Amino acid sequence: MKKQISRVGIVGAGAMGQGIAQLAAQAGCTVLLLDIRPGIAQSGTTAIAAHWQRMAATGKCTAETASRWQTQLSAADQMPELASCDLVVEAIVERTDAKLALLAELEAIVSPDAVLASNTSSLPITALAARLAHPGRFCGFHFFNPAPRMKVVEVVPGLKTDPRTCDALADLAVRMGHTPVRAQDTPGFIVNHAGRAFGTEALRIVSEGVADFATVDRILRDQVGFRLGPFELMDLTGLDVSHPVMESIYHQFYEEPRFRPSVITAQRLAAGVLGRKSGEGFYRYEQGVAQVPTEAPTPAVNVIPAVWVSPRAARRAEIYQLLKDLGASIETGSAPSSQALCLVAPLGFDITTVAVVERLDPARTVGIDMLIDDASTRRRVLATNPATRSDMRDAAHALFARDGKAVSVVRDSGGFVTQRVVAHIVNIASDICQQAICSPSDLELAVTLGLGYPLGPLAMGDRWGPTNILEVLFNLQTVYGDPRYRPSPWLRRRGALGLSLTHTEG
Repeated sequence: MKKQISRVGIVGAGAMGQGIAQLAAQAGCTVLLLDIRPGIAQSGTTAIAAHWQRMAATGKCTAETASRWQTQLSAADQMPELASCDLVVEAIVERTDAKLALLAELEAIVSPDAVLASNTSSLPITALAARLAHPGRFCGFHFFNPAPRMKVVEVVPGLKTDPRTCDALADLAVRMGHTPVRAQDTPGFIVNHAGRAFGTEALRIVSEGVADFATVDRILRDQVGFRLGPFELMDLTGLDVSHPVMESIYHQFYEEPRFRPSVITAQRLAAGVLGRKSGEGFYRYEQGVAQVPTEAPTPAVNVIPAVWVSPRAARRAEIYQLLKDLGASIETGSAPSSQALCLVAPLGFDITTVAVVERLDPARTVGIDMLIDDASTRRRVLATNPATRSDMRDAAHALFARDGKAVSVVRDSGGFVTQRVVAHIVNIASDICQQAICSPSDLELAVTLGLGYPLGPLAMGDRWGPTNILEVLFNLQTVYGDPRYRPSPWLRRRGALGLSLTHTEG
């Protein structure tokens, strides 16, 4: 098998095919772009050339470089023109039957030592290779949209893929200026597998009436540092893309509860409410701009009662200092007075459970999410329980907004919002490592580059404490009785031993 790839064929001249073709030409390869739809390949090469000219005009490359790249790229009219390619990448519709038919046709055309690759995001590589006469030459080569800007590519061998095939593709990815990560052939590979937690848990939160779409997005942007909230992200991607991936991964893992999709996205997909591309999704769009509901103003409260803090509260000392900085009157007795605002800060439990267990007056009990230290967030999140009086809710809101920091008040939920989403992200990532789907380092790279998370999921767990994440998960299991929240052995063992979640056994 050839170790150096210099002539590349791309089948499928849509957005992904064009992006891969652009990268291959920029890496010094001669590139042929083919599409079965008449004129599409030619219009694709024209669009790529126009992009290079814009790069030259803005100083991102020289005119000579743009001209050279253009000479390396051409449109192919028929499949036999790809016979001399060292590599052919299929980037066609995400349908097994279509890909199998194309691969069979390609294998009959290319040389015995040519590499065949698929840009599939969710179909099993081993199954696609099963009908090939030479499955060792076939591999997954999964780019992310837009391919030129998303600087990671998953290299995914099937059960019979020759390791030299993976090496050749990884070398090409580096020449393209991308970071290759190696993944085993499992549903969703690395990025789409690890990414299941963010959207599906947010959908569960909304489905329980805990908060609306905009509030969940604000909380996860401001508390954790995500660039986009989960509903903003689904609107950007489009439910016609994201919901089928949710269903595909869920069913390929034989209805694993951790990946359970939501009826919310199924209904919206059926209604054609897809996101930005349809002008309406979780948000309505006017001239491409999301119409986000404004936040309710901080309530005007004349008198804020004294605050009593639960002895079991997470970051209790930090809460006391925060209350002092905010000018609150603080009760320090073993039990609250009959007029005090009772403040709890559970990990994983809901406010109702804490109020009952600690024998607090639920009408005066409010929770605050303290998984993340207050100094690291741009928003505080409070939660009421079904019995919380409106005056106590408003008093807590007004108090915690005194210094100008944003405050969201949500309804009762095990784990508020951030705890649930972060714990689910960390847990799924831990199980990816437990299953040896990839190395911890490749997982962190793939997720930060492919999903744009502020931290890799294992780094999130280390930063906010594996034992805290475990407590959230155990308590969520107690509140909901759902195996979705069972902790991964990777997380349990490293948490128990005080090890980093990136630690691998010698």
